[in-house]
Amino acid sequence: MPPLEPVDERLQQAMKLVLLATVPGMLVFFWLYGWGVLINLILTAVTALAVEAAVLQLRRQLIKPTLSDGSALVSATLLALALPPYCPWWLTVSAAALALLGKHLYGGVGKNPFNPAMLGFAFVLVAFPQQMTLWPSSHGMNLLEGLQQVFGFGQAPDAWVQATALDSLRINKSLTMDELFAGNLAFGHFGGRGVEWVNLAFLAGGAFLLQRRVFTWHAPVGMLASLFVISLLCWNGSGSDSHGSPLFHLLTGATMLGAFFIATEPVSGAKSPGARLLFGAGVGLLTYLIRTWGGYPDGVAFAVLLMNLCVPALERFVAARHEQVAP
Repeated sequence: MPPLEPVDERLQQAMKLVLLATVPGMLVFFWLYGWGVLINLILTAVTALAVEAAVLQLRRQLIKPTLSDGSALVSATLLALALPPYCPWWLTVSAAALALLGKHLYGGVGKNPFNPAMLGFAFVLVAFPQQMTLWPSSHGMNLLEGLQQVFGFGQAPDAWVQATALDSLRINKSLTMDELFAGNLAFGHFGGRGVEWVNLAFLAGGAFLLQRRVFTWHAPVGMLASLFVISLLCWNGSGSDSHGSPLFHLLTGATMLGAFFIATEPVSGAKSPGARLLFGAGVGLLTYLIRTWGGYPDGVAFAVLLMNLCVPALERFVAARHEQVAP
């Protein structure tokens, strides 16, 4: 039997704070889409904990200390918030299972080079693109209807899904931004309808984590600043060829969730302050490029995974710069 490993109390406390910080965004999500958000959360949490326990058993490691640190539950929560509400149960389970398998493929907590939640999300986005575009157009369904939709034993109501604001903007060819905001139900006041409030809620949660010093400001500021600058440089006002204002990009899609809860992941992200700043800036730039010219409406997941690959190079670059300026 392996030696008894104590629970990492610092990691456990950080994970508790992260889960607490997701509550405002989760509540707004629930207000916006209904029971599908809670169903996603339960499915990802149960799957993540079960897969983690099974992998630890196969590796002959103690299960309780690892499950108790809360990292699997955090990955499950972030994944649930990224997936469309009311998506098929098998898609949610597949994403959560791959997220945890991807973490343990490289040795588990502290060794994974890729963000687990984004790894699972990117897998189902590439494998099942049609199901990943089915975002509800209203406050969702009641609990029974939601369960019927998720588990496939009921018929969805007519016109219950619509294209998101990012998707509508990406395929737009003739309407101006003013016309899109006035006539397309996916658009709200500044960003996506309802999603702008979700982003503000995650911004509040991120500010709480910054205040509690769960992470430093470098990655989120780098991501938001680069996304703001590139969207400002490429902004063409309200013309039909406009790619959206900086405020639109900051308050649409998974921007704030990505900036404060995903780009700040300590294991797969950069370690030194300078590298964290460059990491965040790269995530913001790639997010805009994928949103505007890529094949997917939101690029946060792919941007984070691509920058995960660049972390060693970023660390070497920052270290070399420090050596050059050192006396």
